[in-house]
Amino acid sequence: MAGEEAGKTKTYGMAKATGTCDMIKLCKLVSARSAISSAEVKSVVDNLVWAMELKLQSGNIVQLPGFGNFRITIRTRGTEDENDFTASNIRRSRLVFTPSPELRNIASNVTFKASEVIVKEVSGEPEECPLPHIE
Repeated sequence: MAGEEAGKTKTYGMAKATGTCDMIKLCKLVSARSAISSAEVKSVVDNLVWAMELKLQSGNIVQLPGFGNFRITIRTRGTEDENDFTASNIRRSRLVFTPSPELRNIASNVTFKASEVIVKEVSGEPEECPLPHIE
């Protein structure tokens, strides 16, 4: 680091998961709130994933109100002439999930408290938290 930042230590926050919720737990939660068994919930979720795969592979955006949208995007290499563009110019594809406003608002209603401090040496000039994270 250069200038005023040289030698200064910065503290960054990082969200810490408190556990996981697997499919069995999720199905039991949904079952407890509805009139169907957890096995039936699992069957519906399995079939939903199958139908989503089918529609995404067909080029559709899958919209689940209250949950969000799923779509396929691609990264390509450009060509100078549009006639030279072929499928081989597609470098990769990926699935993109855009949460619904309801899900997006969950992040603004979370409360935070201090936990443990982990010290890491960072080189360069980070503008934000230099630790890896999932967006």
